[in-house]
Amino acid sequence: MGFLSEIKHYLRVYRRYLSTSASQAMSFRTSFVLLIIMDLLFTGSSYFKISFIYDHIEVIDHWVRHQLMFFVTFMLALNALNTTLLSTNFWMFSDDLKTGNLDYILLKPVSSIYIVFFRYIKPSGIPNIILTHSLLIYFGMQNNLGFIEWLMLPFLIVLSFTLYALIQFVISCSMFWLIEGLGINFLRLQMQELARWPDFIFSKYLRTVFMSAIPILLVGSGPVHFIFDRSYWYLIPLMLLLCFILYYLLHFIWNRGLTHYDSASS
Repeated sequence: MGFLSEIKHYLRVYRRYLSTSASQAMSFRTSFVLLIIMDLLFTGSSYFKISFIYDHIEVIDHWVRHQLMFFVTFMLALNALNTTLLSTNFWMFSDDLKTGNLDYILLKPVSSIYIVFFRYIKPSGIPNIILTHSLLIYFGMQNNLGFIEWLMLPFLIVLSFTLYALIQFVISCSMFWLIEGLGINFLRLQMQELARWPDFIFSKYLRTVFMSAIPILLVGSGPVHFIFDRSYWYLIPLMLLLCFILYYLLHFIWNRGLTHYDSASS
């Protein structure tokens, strides 16, 4: 199978996942609506929390209100993508390991990593994606972004989301060695909480750790620093390099995990 044919095959599979997820979500319409409201309330509370802080101060470190709001909406946009496209899969992976359902996934003629982490989509998150990206455009206008910044923004969102996803994938692989994956999922959520704040609020030591060894702060701070100040250009190649490293690390740990995996159904 050629490269383009393989991509088309995976896109067709993903279209099936999307169709199935939409059908399941619309089968429980009350739950579907409540999930939409929950996501919108989370976005609203995050926005007003930062806005409230700036009602009492003018500057945090060197960022004024509209700069930090741009960062917050950038991370909210990533969180909306993550919640819609990925988050359910991490919880289901834990269940698949415990119940032995992973056996059936491994038998399918598609990458097991792809099935495990991309199978479940949350359609109720789509309104939140629209809202957060609209807010990102609004605060981009408030910061008077130039033509190059607007041109780079879609690329930076994709790059950040890729790094964000790979970090979570690698963390989730530790479930192979644990009886219960619930703790790993809560650890992953704590990492998300760290990423929602700019790097300069952390101490120098923590900033070094979470910008390199576990580059969760780089997800948001890297692109936003670059947008506001081109002298941070080196953070973008660093993000690209880390994506490649984490991609190959994911495959290595995944294959090691599969050799350790002892089916619960056997």
